[in-house]
Amino acid sequence: MSRPLPKAGRYALRAASLAVALGVWQLLTSLDVDLWLRFSQFPTVTEVASTFADRLSGPDYWTDLTDSLTRILTGFLLAAVLGVATGVLIARSRLAEDLLGPVLEVVRPIPAIALVPVAILLFPSNEQGIVFITFTAAFFPVLVSTRHAVRALTPVWEEAVLTMGGGRWRILASVVLPGALPGIFGGLSVGIGVSWICVISAEMISGQYGVGYRTWQDYTVVDYAGVFVGMVTIGVLGWLTSTAVELLGRRLTRWLPRTSYVAGPRPRTPRAATPAAPLREGPRTEAREARDEHLV
Repeated sequence: MSRPLPKAGRYALRAASLAVALGVWQLLTSLDVDLWLRFSQFPTVTEVASTFADRLSGPDYWTDLTDSLTRILTGFLLAAVLGVATGVLIARSRLAEDLLGPVLEVVRPIPAIALVPVAILLFPSNEQGIVFITFTAAFFPVLVSTRHAVRALTPVWEEAVLTMGGGRWRILASVVLPGALPGIFGGLSVGIGVSWICVISAEMISGQYGVGYRTWQDYTVVDYAGVFVGMVTIGVLGWLTSTAVELLGRRLTRWLPRTSYVAGPRPRTPRAATPAAPLREGPRTEAREARDEHLV
């Protein structure tokens, strides 16, 4: 049976995995490998790192970073609040499901980036339109996950609160929201990732500042190292925000049991117990039976 790695060993393994990926990237681009994929068109890792260092020393990079984070946080927080509220309402009320369900189900399959023309026509500024697109991208994953999580709750908990004299608000605060938290945070994790995809696309189309806008500008002037700087920045920001949502979810659901997979041999199936042999009747028993017959 193999023992699991300690935490330091796991972090070292992850760092080594990233280092190997960067090493393969540097090797393929420095040797101008052109088999089927054209790595000769790619900038090397050292070129991207040099451009990254130059961007960090200038003010534009931090302005773009602040603008993108502000748009993400504003749209995502609005989507979290309204998505959870709407999901609970639809799951708990048939009237709300009949009124809101058809409209939401028709709008939900539309990609958020396809709403850019609507946002341009609807809102007076590009900033509000980008926040609207970010909100729409995160709203539906949160809504759907909340709705399914609330409907999956066992009715025994609600009946217990009713038996103790609790009302609707007590059920909502003590049963519905705590019980649905794992599913809600699953939708929030998906929503924050989709929000980053859509905010970058919206900034490329109608933004003035932001990581997506700067990445598109680098592409138009054929600065491929700058494009990769934008891609790395988007990846790191997406990873940090998703990790923050996941850590918050773990903190708020500490009452849940935590399981982890540990490799090991398959457990053996216990053998069936051998039935005990019937007790043999000794001479005392035979003598007792003979005496009973005599008495009868």
